[in-house]
Amino acid sequence: MEEMTEKELITVLIDKYTDLQRIKKANNNVENEELEYQIRATTAKLSSMEVNVEDLTL
Repeated sequence: MEEMTEKELITVLIDKYTDLQRIKKANNNVENEELEYQIRATTAKLSSMEVNVEDLTL
């Protein structure tokens, strides 16, 4: 199995983060603990790779 490069992993995480943001917006900001947890976890992973998610947040 091929391993992802760091750049590929960052791209996948950005895609996941933006998908989660779109789901949150489509949900009309109704409280969803699992969605919030997934957003926080993805944010933490991107931050550990020095990616700023502020520009990606809807």
